[in-house]
Amino acid sequence: MDGEPLVRWHWIGDHLGYLRDLALDHAVISLVPVLIALLAAVPLGLLCARLPRLYQPLAAVFNVVYALPAIAVFVVLIPYTGLATRATVMVPLTCYALAVLLPATVDGLRAVPEDVRQAATALGYGPWHRLAAVDLPASVPYLVAGVRVAAVSSISLAAVGALVGRGGLGYLFVDGFQRTFPTPILAGIALVVLLALATDLLLVLARRLLAPWAAGGAR
Repeated sequence: MDGEPLVRWHWIGDHLGYLRDLALDHAVISLVPVLIALLAAVPLGLLCARLPRLYQPLAAVFNVVYALPAIAVFVVLIPYTGLATRATVMVPLTCYALAVLLPATVDGLRAVPEDVRQAATALGYGPWHRLAAVDLPASVPYLVAGVRVAAVSSISLAAVGALVGRGGLGYLFVDGFQRTFPTPILAGIALVVLLALATDLLLVLARRLLAPWAAGGAR
């Protein structure tokens, strides 16, 4: 209607608890898959670094998965994981995050200079000790850079899950569209952006704590 404000602030004020719950649900369904993918990417990356022939076909598989439209994957999973369940959204997001984190892990491990590895071996470091003390710490900037990309992407894609009944802040987009009511849509956009920015900031701080020598980040 003409003259009607684009944002009804009183609606936001009356629904703060609802918005908080949606934001928390969105954080869970978008960021837990990234954590799971990270836990899987490290051992897979180690294996690929030791067996280079395995890396290319494995990366190709994940690249194909990453190229699949999220909504199509969600729909395909419904008969197996159920409608409006977290699993329907989180399983594809885990695969998408793994497609980003596996190359980041392999690149980080390959970035360790060979003379550094040899020096560690000369000092008496065994394979596992060298891995924990040299290889993994040196790969931290690459890993965190990959996690930043995966996390922001996952936060964005999670909203699509509202179309299959589980999308956190995506509910606001669906609700606003169905009612031709822009306030929930704008609130959802703002909260998704804030969640992505807050997550990215925390990861930048984590990188500075874990790898203070790489303040500029991996490139």
